[in-house]
Amino acid sequence: MTASRSLFCKQILLPQGWVSDVVLSIGDDGSVVAIEAASDAASDLESVSGPVVPALQNLHSHAFQRAMAGLAELAGSTDDSFWTWRDAMYRLVGQMSPDDVEIVATKLYSELLKGGFGRIVEFHYFHHAAGGRRYANVAETSLRILRAAQASGIGLTHLPVFYAHAGFGGMEPGEGQRPFIHDVDQFLSLLDALKPECDAAGATLGLAIHSLRAATPDEMRAVLSAEKTGGPIHIHVAEQEREVEDCLAWSGRRPVEYLLDEMPVDERWCAIHATHMTPDETARLARSGAVAGLCPATEANLGDGIFPATDYVGHGGAFGIGTDSHVATTVAEELRLLEYGQRLRDRRRNRLASGPGASVGRTLFDAALSGGAQAAGMRTSGIRVGARADLVVLNGDNPFIGTASGDQALDRWLFATGNDAVRDVMVGGRWVVRDGRHHNEETIDRDFREVLLRLA
Repeated sequence: MTASRSLFCKQILLPQGWVSDVVLSIGDDGSVVAIEAASDAASDLESVSGPVVPALQNLHSHAFQRAMAGLAELAGSTDDSFWTWRDAMYRLVGQMSPDDVEIVATKLYSELLKGGFGRIVEFHYFHHAAGGRRYANVAETSLRILRAAQASGIGLTHLPVFYAHAGFGGMEPGEGQRPFIHDVDQFLSLLDALKPECDAAGATLGLAIHSLRAATPDEMRAVLSAEKTGGPIHIHVAEQEREVEDCLAWSGRRPVEYLLDEMPVDERWCAIHATHMTPDETARLARSGAVAGLCPATEANLGDGIFPATDYVGHGGAFGIGTDSHVATTVAEELRLLEYGQRLRDRRRNRLASGPGASVGRTLFDAALSGGAQAAGMRTSGIRVGARADLVVLNGDNPFIGTASGDQALDRWLFATGNDAVRDVMVGGRWVVRDGRHHNEETIDRDFREVLLRLA
């Protein structure tokens, strides 16, 4: 395949490490077709303005929740928790139309691109109207997610969510949960309807089971035995201490223990949060081949707890990062909070570095890239021939970045500058962010503002 564009990169992070003076050639299909050494930028080449790194995958998103960011910070009592936050989320769901879902998702995805993400894994359980009323098209709200991804330019892995119950043992769903509910046959029909739509949109289709409390074991097995997506399988597990207590009361086992005992957990799976684990559960999850899907900003916002990352990584466990409820929208904030949580718990520094002398930023970035690609169902990760050209150009005009070389650029981005360091973002060979601005920012912001005014 011939190149449709070529970029001269003074510094670029390739799978083998940092390389200087490289020409990156990109084909018509948006993939990398050649990576070649060059002594200097030729006059006919486009030169990028700073270090080039792969765009990360955001492995956990509930896009509609971006509309409530900052609105759940009014204290109700000293017992405010995930469960009181959830009531506020249900009220938001009751007000939102499919048009609102599409507009909010488009705004969110444009923000995530500016934050250094190139692909979103959408854990989508908002299927129906208020009270559970079905739309004429069973895939109505999923199609809005596909449109939002296309409008923003972000890559998409779409995970429709099976959600049937309010609690362990098949508890009847509450009124606020009605927009999320399917039975097994309805859910499998949704997957069948979405397969051609995702193929046409260039999106990857997988599925999610909301949680052990939202599906019975028989329902989970029925979905897993019949689904034909071949894509990733995600599930919330062990996010909250009350969830652990309820699972023990129901089954005599803890959530991660139960999941690993009863379900065929392997490399297709991603355990979202997995915050509350025993040492044995931590080791077993690491050995299972699944990815731990960590969302440090949301977990902090909800008071969930701190994931045992040092022990998990010590057992060889894979992880990636997501922004979940989207109180944060940047690579830098999620990775920084992941590392800082370990430091606060252990009262030590540089907890997740791969060894003496290793860069914490590089260790975190490499792990999140690999685990995120696996959880998103991608065949490859990083900047290499045959991979999608999903790139982040760090701002060489920023003094912190412009004076850094190699891994120091990642450490400066993640621990010193944050989102100010992201200058340009390319997804599938197309620039979607230039000079820190999304290519359709004005229209997206106008529409989003109107939605927020209606929902107020």
